Amino acid sequence: MADSASTIRIATVNVNGIRAAYRRGMADWLQGRAVDLLCLQEVRAPDKITRELLDEDVWHIHHAEASAKGRAGVAIATRREAFDGCLLPVATRGAIGDEYFAESGRWIENDITLPNGDTLTLVSAYVHSGEVDTPRQVDKYKFLDLMLERLPALANHSDHALIVGDLNVGHTELDIKNWKGNVKNAGFLPEERVYFDRFFGDLGYVDVARCLAGQVPGPYTWWSYRGKAFDTDAGWRIDYHMATPTLAARAQSATVDRAASYDTRFSDHAPLVVDYAFD
Repeated sequence: MADSASTIRIATVNVNGIRAAYRRGMADWLQGRAVDLLCLQEVRAPDKITRELLDEDVWHIHHAEASAKGRAGVAIATRREAFDGCLLPVATRGAIGDEYFAESGRWIENDITLPNGDTLTLVSAYVHSGEVDTPRQVDKYKFLDLMLERLPALANHSDHALIVGDLNVGHTELDIKNWKGNVKNAGFLPEERVYFDRFFGDLGYVDVARCLAGQVPGPYTWWSYRGKAFDTDAGWRIDYHMATPTLAARAQSATVDRAASYDTRFSDHAPLVVDYAFD
């Protein structure tokens, strides 16, 4: 649990394979971070192994495994002792709602009763990375189109909605260090960024980390394993907390848990951790 008795700590991280992440020290990070709600992307492991690694005695785990072996996979884990167990989900849904993506392992929802009695719908999402002029990019746009439909429904469904995860798009020039060199690449295409204009515009969601950081470069959440990207902080901010306004107003801090050095990373993504205060 976060330091304050009224604060809920929610973390999201693309683990780039949970087995590899645990070999590289993810358990040490998690043990010392006092996370209440943990959202994972690119789990890339069978459900049995995922539950063994996270430890079901500590966490209640909802995992949407991808049908393609070793690909994708998203999960939401609730610390069982958090707030005397009141954060355990009261309802779960394992896909975004379209049969085409039913077993893609890219979207999972939990309805959670908060300590103040409000309901939070929490989503762990993994948007396709895409590739220009390929079927992978077509699938990415299909998924983003479904998000345009699903986000308003979630906002109407609960007191609060929060979509977290690796959304694989840098929204603005502040979100990619080398943005000029990526305007024609998947992840920073103008056509992709328009979706985020809508998420944070007429759909009314709030980019929590950006609001707390202000108009500054980054803070980045992903760095390529190739070259010196991590050492030079040539990163991308593609991991998000997207919250409905009443929840965003409760956000107290947002931290990117960037590893101390290249060789101590457990993933090419760093966890994005946000504390939300409740009465």
